[in-house]
Amino acid sequence: MNKPVESNEILRKQIFDIIDNQIRLKNPPETSQTLERLIGLGFTRLEAKQMIGQCIAVELFYVLKQQQPFNNDRYLKNLKSLPKEPFDE
Repeated sequence: MNKPVESNEILRKQIFDIIDNQIRLKNPPETSQTLERLIGLGFTRLEAKQMIGQCIAVELFYVLKQQQPFNNDRYLKNLKSLPKEPFDE
């Protein structure tokens, strides 16, 4: 049986894979722009990716738990608001 910590690490890795793919594909371009902006504000690359990951987690929650489609507008709005923690509407 998986321990919660192991499950959390798997989820964390998957979210970081999503971020890396968005940056590599420049889709949406706001992800890489946000990463660079946060680094410019003095955050480490890891800290910046963790913040972006919070924005993805908000959307994943809605997709998986609320059975709602990915809300790109909310995702981009939350990216733009970083380093303020993302919120759901």
